[in-house]
Order: sequence, then C-alpha cells, then structure tokens
Amino acid sequence: MNTEGLLAARMVRLKSSAIRELLKHSKMEGVISLAGGIPSSALFDFEGLAKATQIAITEQPEHAFQYGLTEGSHGLRSRIADLCKDRGIVATAEDIVVTAGSQQALDLVMRAVVDPEDVFVVERPTYLAALQTLELAEAHLLSVGSDGDGMKVDELAEILKTRKIKGVYLVPTFGNPSGVTLSLSRREQLVKLAAEHQFLIVEDDPYGELRFTDERLPTLFEISKTQYGHANNIIYTSTFSKILAPGLRLGWVIMPQWLLNKVAIIKQAADLHASSLSQTVAENYLALGRLDKQIETIRAAYKQKYNVLAELLERELGHVLTFEYPKGGMFLWARFREPRNCTEWMKKTLEQGVVFVPGEFFFSDNPDYSTFRISFATATEEQLHEAVARLKRAL
Repeated sequence: MNTEGLLAARMVRLKSSAIRELLKHSKMEGVISLAGGIPSSALFDFEGLAKATQIAITEQPEHAFQYGLTEGSHGLRSRIADLCKDRGIVATAEDIVVTAGSQQALDLVMRAVVDPEDVFVVERPTYLAALQTLELAEAHLLSVGSDGDGMKVDELAEILKTRKIKGVYLVPTFGNPSGVTLSLSRREQLVKLAAEHQFLIVEDDPYGELRFTDERLPTLFEISKTQYGHANNIIYTSTFSKILAPGLRLGWVIMPQWLLNKVAIIKQAADLHASSLSQTVAENYLALGRLDKQIETIRAAYKQKYNVLAELLERELGHVLTFEYPKGGMFLWARFREPRNCTEWMKKTLEQGVVFVPGEFFFSDNPDYSTFRISFATATEEQLHEAVARLKRAL
C-alpha cells in the first residue's frame, strides 16, 4: 500500500523526542543514566501509597472503578486547591482540571488557544516536550535568551515593540533544562507586559516544591492576582509526578473560566477523564496528611545529590566546563568553555557507559551545541562519582 500523503503534514514535520531515544541507551546493562528527568523511585512513599490504594479499592470501589467527571473528581480538585494555597495560589475546585500529568495539560491548553502561525515565545533553552506540543499546535515559535536569573524579559519587551504574540511558555522555577529560577523583578516585569500587551502566560511548575532553600518566590499567577486582582491571562499547571509518583499520571491546570470550559471539551474528546483509580488514590493520600513529609524527604535527598554532583564536576571538570548552580529541582545545565558538539561527544561517553541529554534539543532555534543537561535525581551518590569519572575519561 502506498502510504504517501496519509500522514498529516504536521506529523511529517514532527521530530521524535531526543530524550525518548536516549532512554533506550539508558536501559543498556552497565550504563549510568543522567538523561531522563525521572524521580527516584527509592524515595516513593510506598507505605502511604499502599494505604491510599487499599482505601480506594476496599472502601470506595464505586468511585475508583467508575467513570467520572471530565474536569476530575470534586474531592481531588478541592484537595489540590488546598495544596496550592501553600504556593500562594488562591483557587477553587471549579478553577481546576485534573489531567493525565502536566504534559497533557500543556497539550490541551495549546490546542485550545493556538491557531496555526500564532506566535508563542519560549526561552533558550526550554522544555523539550513543550516545544513538541507547540509544534503540534502549529504555533510560530520565537525565542529569547536566559541567564542565571531566568528568561531575559527585556528581550521579550523588544519583540513586543514590533510583534503581536499569543503567549509565553516558561518553567519559571528550577527550570527544565536549565535549573535556573526567574528572578522576582523579571517575574513582575513579565506579568506587567502580559497585562499591557494582552498575551497569555503558560506557567509550568513541576519542580517548584523541590527547593533546596527556604526561599519561595511568588508564582506568576500569584503576582497577577495581587497586582491586578485577577489572573485571567495566566495558566498555571503542575503535577504529582515529581512530588508523589509519576505512575499515577496525574497533573492539574488552573485557568480562567473562559478557557476552562473549552479545555474540558477537548479533554472529553481525548480521554473522557483522568484515571478514576489514580484520582481516588491521590485524594486518599492527601487526606492521610503524608505529602508534606514526603516533599521534605525528596528535597533533602535531591539537595544532597546535587551537592555531590556539583562538587565533583567543579573538581574534576571545572577546567573545561561551566554550569549553573540551581537552588532546587532535578537538573544541572553545563556548558563547555570551548566549542564542542555534545551530541558527537556522547558517542564517546556511551562507550564509557554514561548518558546525558545534549543541549541542542532544548532550543527552538540557534542551538548551543556546547551544552548538555544532567539529571541527578535517579542516580545514587556512588553512581554520580562513577558517572563523573566516566565523563572525564570520555574527554
């Protein structure tokens, strides 16, 4: 059968996820993976999850195994609203849609707001899967640079002098892949620009709870509510994947009513609703009151791993590498002092038995081939020592 012309044009243009391809290498025997942004399963609260699951299947089977509301169960959405209060976000259950991870939230939102060739601005570098979602929505992408204080909002302001944009996508806190955090002054500047120029902000916050210090900057959603009394152009999304368990496949998105109803219609067409069983388990887990302690456990473990990795890189490879010093999250972003193609270099590191993600894949344009992303979340401290030794040998 001649299949030419059967695929949609947007699928012909779409590239496979580099991380998905790299994860194939990470499964090889003896390979230490610093590639995927995968939480450490050694830190999962299996005891709490078992209790929550037992309650779901023995006491609430009529909810756990039945169809549910497209927006998500009201009980879980109420729990999420309470959870978000600690993040400075005032929302009700009616402002929330529960999704199959925050990745689905991004897909649903972009399908609801992006027409072909609508301009969306992203950082250089930015989250790879967000680029894929925007490309599937057929957005026209523009990018602005970033540094240790996050997105260079001044560059965005220059774009706005000559271009009308639909929105901005960013991970403002402990970003993926850079690990950096958008400064308070830039947060306020971005929210002000969005109000003045009437564009959307998609605030992706999977890592905000994984901080290594007591400092908490206000979300863009919170700043907008405080300064303007509303967040009608802010879309906030987060997930249970990094603070509880990714296998639940649960995230959420908070958005204004003018958008929520449309997103709910798209979700209904996509999958009716997120897993009833997962939602019931998550609601029960939150009711057990174990999440705060679980987050503290994850923070402490990731902070220790990051400190070990940063010290090793500085000592063993500091003469050839520079890197950002994140204050939380799961990633470290490194750059060679001299030009080097990290995709080509990874062929050498694979021979040594270690894999990372070359930085070029996180750019919508003008890629920096001398960069790469390391995730320190999954590897043990012993593996981090060995991984850095292998990276050094690969030079």
